[in-house]
Amino acid sequence: MNSSSTQRRVAAALVVVGLLTPLTACGGGDDDDTTKDSAADLTVLAASSLTDVFKEAGAAYEKEHPGTKVTFSFAGSQELAAQVKQGAPADALVTADTKTMDGLKSDTGTPTVIAKNRLVIATGKGNPEKVGNLKDLADTKLKVVLAAPEVPVGRYSKQILDAQKITVKPVSQEPNVRAVLSKVELGEADAGLVYKTDVAAAAGKVDSVDIPDEQNAVASYPAATLKTSKHSAAAEAFVKWLSSPEARKILTGAGFQQP
Repeated sequence: MNSSSTQRRVAAALVVVGLLTPLTACGGGDDDDTTKDSAADLTVLAASSLTDVFKEAGAAYEKEHPGTKVTFSFAGSQELAAQVKQGAPADALVTADTKTMDGLKSDTGTPTVIAKNRLVIATGKGNPEKVGNLKDLADTKLKVVLAAPEVPVGRYSKQILDAQKITVKPVSQEPNVRAVLSKVELGEADAGLVYKTDVAAAAGKVDSVDIPDEQNAVASYPAATLKTSKHSAAAEAFVKWLSSPEARKILTGAGFQQP
């Protein structure tokens, strides 16, 4: 009888061990997934005006986080928003305005403003047409190019021109700020409204005319994770890093203002 009881107890113990083993294995698998998620291949959708500085920032981030690769896809913020709505595979988003980001609340995590920017008038090298201020852009003899109104920089441009009651008839309206800069750089336009950082990135190829603060607009750059990201922990870590001292040093070095 004692022997039989002992056998039953041993059998019961073996059953319990058998039940617990799969649970332990599952728990270990979750930990492994979390570890893997902290180092991943990230795709970041970013506003065109961040093209140069984010290449530098991405390289710095990869150096700090071995095993993580950051790939950027640059376009106008309105184009990026459309990509998000269409379900483009990506992990994080950085736009050149809060309005575009606010329109994607159901698709993103909580955004954080990582930098700010201001507009300038870009001109050909040496400013051959002697553009001196915003009012000069109303001269019909001047070939002026602007970003389309649905683009953040186009919206900022309209805002500051309307505030000064200046009517400009652009020869073209471009899909992003880099396209505006390119038109000026190639001599296809005499002047255009772009961000201060775009002119800095094209140093030696174009000149610029500052716009007084009281006539200018401030562009804010919010960053957020995307809810469809397959690497949520890694995406969150990258977005958080964009507000770190090292990232801010890189951004301010490229001419961006602190948030």
